[in-house]
Amino acid sequence: MQKIHPYTIKEAILLKELSFFNDHFYAPGEAQVDIEDRGYQFGDGIYEVTHVYNGKLFAFDRHLARFRRSMREMHIPITYMDEELTAIHNDLIEKSGIKSGAIYFQVTRGTAARAFPFPGRATPNLSMTIRESTPNREQQERGISLTLAEDIRWLRCDIKSLNLLGAVFAKEKAKAEGCEEALLYRKDTGLVTEGASSTFFLIKDGVVWTHPLDHLVLPGVTRAVVVEECAKELGLTVIEKTFTPEFAQKADEAFETSTSLEVTPVIKIGGKKIGSGAPGEITKKIMESFQGLIKKECFN
Repeated sequence: MQKIHPYTIKEAILLKELSFFNDHFYAPGEAQVDIEDRGYQFGDGIYEVTHVYNGKLFAFDRHLARFRRSMREMHIPITYMDEELTAIHNDLIEKSGIKSGAIYFQVTRGTAARAFPFPGRATPNLSMTIRESTPNREQQERGISLTLAEDIRWLRCDIKSLNLLGAVFAKEKAKAEGCEEALLYRKDTGLVTEGASSTFFLIKDGVVWTHPLDHLVLPGVTRAVVVEECAKELGLTVIEKTFTPEFAQKADEAFETSTSLEVTPVIKIGGKKIGSGAPGEITKKIMESFQGLIKKECFN
């Protein structure tokens, strides 16, 4: 790999964007990855996205735990300790000067001559980027629409892997239909799984429903915060149970969760209005609870 000089702090502050690759910081687009990196050749790797509020990481311990689990499930050796990953994330924030943004980081199995079996000798490659971004408050206020799309992804969606073509096609379908997200369902069972890049929740008769954690859905970090903290604070009952798209369309309320969406109301699914066609009252309470947790962790 060609040697590239590390990115300067001064340039980082000016551009509000910064990259990291295997122990060095770089200008956007400056870092180079070997053509035989297994992430490029096979999608052989995992990733995480963490939001930065007020220059601080939110729910980072949960992201690290999911990152470790994905590494174990993919049989990729761990070469960075939690303390190192935390320090690199904080360095990206400090060097870039970004107060509100998102950090994307991924690990591939490494660089090796192209062959399907795991290489005998390869060191995992770690890359990260930080960019300014802010949650879409306008979407949260009015709610979003979902298209229905067949879930054609592989059968280990519980791993946050680089294999995202199923989500890409679903997102493209949503875009073509003027929707913000896709709600996926399995053709073999006729049951909803999750959003293309989010967790789906519905509310029926005051009870919150979502798909149980198994190999067909990602254990979302925001999902966990909502289920384990927000719902508990509000005294809400959460049922982790499968359901059909038709059941979802008859919900009183619905919402999606993810690192980028936070908690965002759903007002239409497959062209059918959900409830009154406006963000529901229980959803609003969950949103308020979630924002309170962000303030508690990142603004105190």
